[in-house]
Amino acid sequence: MMLNPASSPRHKLNYRILPGKYAICKFAADAAVPAWSQQSAGLMSITRTAEELSIVCAEAVIPPEIKAATGWTCFQLQGPFPFTQTGVLTSFIEPLSSNSIPIFVVSTFDTDYVLTPEEFSQAAVRLLGESGHVLLER
Repeated sequence: MMLNPASSPRHKLNYRILPGKYAICKFAADAAVPAWSQQSAGLMSITRTAEELSIVCAEAVIPPEIKAATGWTCFQLQGPFPFTQTGVLTSFIEPLSSNSIPIFVVSTFDTDYVLTPEEFSQAAVRLLGESGHVLLER
C-alpha cells in the first residue's frame, strides 16, 4: 500500500501554555532519579534509555549545581487523542519546524507537550495561531 504524505490530516488543536519555565536535564543511564525532580508542578517526565536518563521538569526545582538546558516554554495540547488518530503532533509542530523554531516533545498516554526555548515562544504562539491552533486561557 502506498501512502501519500500530503493526504495526512491537518488538525486544528487547542493548547495551553503551562506556567513557569521548564528545563531538560541529562544524567548517566544508571543514575538514580533525583528526589528534587519529583517536586515539579505541571509537567515532569522521566525517560531512561540504555544511553541516558532524561528529566523534563520545572526549572525552579533544579539545584544550581545540576547542568540543564533551561528556559523552555511548555505548550500542552488538549487531548486526549486516540492512538489511532494520526497527524496530531505533526499538525502542531510543522508550523514551528518550518520556521526554524526548536522543539522538544514529550508524550503521555492522553496528550503531547511541545517545549520551545523561551526566546521563540512569542513567535511560536503567532505561528500556531496563523495555522488555526487556538491558545486557551491558563
